[in-house]
Amino acid sequence: MSQQDGRGLRPTRRGLVSVAAGLAIVAGAGLGRDTAAEALVDAAHTGGSTDDGSSQIEPFCGPHQGGITTPMQSHTYAAALDLVTTKRDDVVRLLRVWTSAAARMSSGQPAQSAEPDVARPASDSGEAVGLPSSRLTLTFGFGAGLFVKDGKDRYGLLAQRPQALVDLPHFDGDELIETRTGGDLSVQACANDPQIAFHAVRQLARLAYGVAEVRWAQTGFISGVGPEQTPRNLMGFKDGTSNPSINDPELMRKFVWVGSEGPDWMRGGSYVVLRRIRIALEHWDRMPLDFQEQTFGRHKYSGAPLGLKNEFEPLDLNAVDKDGNLVIPESAHVRLAAVASNDGAQILRRPYSYNDGVNFTTERWPPWRQGVEYDAGLFFVCYQRDPRTGFIKIFGKLSKFDMLNQFVTHTGGGLFACPGGIAPGEFLGQHLFETS
Repeated sequence: MSQQDGRGLRPTRRGLVSVAAGLAIVAGAGLGRDTAAEALVDAAHTGGSTDDGSSQIEPFCGPHQGGITTPMQSHTYAAALDLVTTKRDDVVRLLRVWTSAAARMSSGQPAQSAEPDVARPASDSGEAVGLPSSRLTLTFGFGAGLFVKDGKDRYGLLAQRPQALVDLPHFDGDELIETRTGGDLSVQACANDPQIAFHAVRQLARLAYGVAEVRWAQTGFISGVGPEQTPRNLMGFKDGTSNPSINDPELMRKFVWVGSEGPDWMRGGSYVVLRRIRIALEHWDRMPLDFQEQTFGRHKYSGAPLGLKNEFEPLDLNAVDKDGNLVIPESAHVRLAAVASNDGAQILRRPYSYNDGVNFTTERWPPWRQGVEYDAGLFFVCYQRDPRTGFIKIFGKLSKFDMLNQFVTHTGGGLFACPGGIAPGEFLGQHLFETS
């Protein structure tokens, strides 16, 4: 926490470490050290925590990228981009610029530092000027299209494509929209202020002009952020109760971080699956509470497994009622997603709700009415060491048997390889391009 003295707020040690690392990155990217130093030292003096945590700076450098095991922020803005250049050097240059901009914005500074020139576009769009960093993290990923697209090895990287970076299979019930699916690069901004998150992705997209263009984007939000609370989704149920603990290094090593099985550039990284899941909220809201709880396998208000009282009590998948029926139904969501039902497989969920207004639709259930429904649901985000033994294994079963399927439709998303953390003086993906 920040401390008060006669001179006002003092920066936290964590903030100073982050700023120092960011300075090294900006210098390593070939930008002016004096200008960078001035800006980032300013960030140190505004980057301590206030009572609401809005000014807290999350470290940019480290063994892993931020935004994976970082405690969840309340808002996200994620985007996937398609590369439009044919030149490898353009991609490297973009990743250098992105690294510098991300380090600066994570420290509460504009994306670029430049003297104002009224004859030229501003170096930053400006909507975040005067706002705190709000725990901003930026997490980057590489899609399959960076390595091969339309059968072509565009940038000489095909030999470095990880075996785990597979094409996601078509799952039962998928209604993926092409313009909401895939992408060569991904970036997810998370912050406690939606304007900070959007600003960060907006700057990165602006800096990519002529090299990459946005393919799709998605906002998200959660409530109840905090170590003692599990956020609720738009169906009213707690989401993430069974997550492996981000405070357990052994669990993170086992299920989240890529080890020696991956290429060198992916070690300490992770694979992210993004899925935009529309929820038929109108249909759901007409269901009896008992049916909703049977569908999830948990009590709605406490979050406890059916038949129990406390949210974090372990699932008893063998429990039966007085008539010999399973307390948690065979097709309940928690049963199918449970570790015990998937040979020990686990993923780290970081889901956000979304609300994109309303749209016209035809219902998939009787009486098949046409009309306007909420375009709202879940922006599902999960990290894992290997998607083949993580999301693909777990969701393959869920897509076939989950009672929730009558209320949810997957409409977009993608799979991306998120490299390991960025060391001072390095740029995003440097080890990938050095070994190719």
